[in-house]
Amino acid sequence: MNWAELFGDSISLEGIIVSGMRILLVVALIWLVAWGIKGLLGRLEKALVDKGKEQGEVPSEARKRAETLVRLLRQAVIILLWIVASLIILQELGVEITPILASAGIAGLALGFGAQNLVRDIIAGFFIILENQVRVGDVALINSTGGLVEGVNFRTIVLRDLSGIVHVFPNGTITTLSNLTRDWSGYVFDIRVDYREDADQVMALMREVGRELREDSHYGPLMVEDVEIFGVDDFTDSALMIKGRLRTKPIKQWEVGREFRRRLKLAFEQANIAIPFPQRTLHFGSEEMQQFMQLLQEKGGSQ
Repeated sequence: MNWAELFGDSISLEGIIVSGMRILLVVALIWLVAWGIKGLLGRLEKALVDKGKEQGEVPSEARKRAETLVRLLRQAVIILLWIVASLIILQELGVEITPILASAGIAGLALGFGAQNLVRDIIAGFFIILENQVRVGDVALINSTGGLVEGVNFRTIVLRDLSGIVHVFPNGTITTLSNLTRDWSGYVFDIRVDYREDADQVMALMREVGRELREDSHYGPLMVEDVEIFGVDDFTDSALMIKGRLRTKPIKQWEVGREFRRRLKLAFEQANIAIPFPQRTLHFGSEEMQQFMQLLQEKGGSQ
């Protein structure tokens, strides 16, 4: 008895054709549903962006948030659709799926104990997305590591630092998350000037440089408001410390801040305002040392 005779009674050409047509129909329906969901998610993304604009959110920020949410929803829906399609196809092929579902339930229970970290990461990721804590394109500080957010997933956040190193953080291990570019960004600066300079004059010049920067055709649109000068912040060993801040659009603080410092240096040079070098004043406590220094001065003067 050959294989054809063995399976000839149980498998018919008509059954193969019918099952094949059903499988093709299932795949086509899943594809159509996926295509329709993709269109609905596209409309949802546009609606989220429009709603963000109505609430006064920066358009680029609203778009990033919408793209992140829609991308994650699309991934979840596509995975769910193909799982359902796979079960239907297996049933059409004559495979009993009830034991598979039962085994999946038992396996899920086992994984619940063995994959606690994975479950923790997914739950934490869900709340990160739900609360809009960070989005793709933001600059963030995660567990004391800073960089550009390149990926926000249910399990991990992907961060690339200034050196190009990619850091992957499981969401459940994130203890501190600081978003440096949420809604607006700030560039805080400390300017050192000589003690002999007029602090009021220096601060007036800093404000003037800030106004000129705000009127610039390139840098002006990147700024949210005029430069803020907080005032004299500290007395250091060799200089007065004047603190201020620039508020800019998200992720533009470094570009605007560097240009402000460059223009400020040129303005200081034109106004003859000194940027001091570190200095130290030494005091000698003993009379012998003072006499020795006086002797050196007299010897130097005689020469």
